Amino acid sequence: MPSSSQPIRSLESLREYVVTTLCDHDLLELGAFPVTERILIRNGKPCGIFFCLYGPRAVKLTAIWETERNSILFYSSTGERFHKTQLAEITEWNQALL
Repeated sequence: MPSSSQPIRSLESLREYVVTTLCDHDLLELGAFPVTERILIRNGKPCGIFFCLYGPRAVKLTAIWETERNSILFYSSTGERFHKTQLAEITEWNQALL
C-alpha cells in the first residue's frame, strides 16, 4: 500500500485531492460521478470525514480523513485499503472541524 505526504491548505483542497485520488485509482473520469461526505462523530465530537464516490455499475470507492492522526485512508470497491496520505500539518481549517 503506497503512502505519501501532502500539504493541503483548505477543506476544498482536501475534497479535490480525495476525489482525484479515488478517480485515478479506478481510472474514472474526474467529475463524472457523484461524491457524498459525512462528518464522523466519536464521543459527541467530530473526528473525521467519510467520503464516498459512486461510480459505474454500483462501484463505491471510499476515503476517510481522520483528524486525530491527520491522515486520509483510501479504500477500493472491495474494501481493501489501497493508499494512505499523511497530511503535512494541522492548519486552521481542520482545527475548525475539531
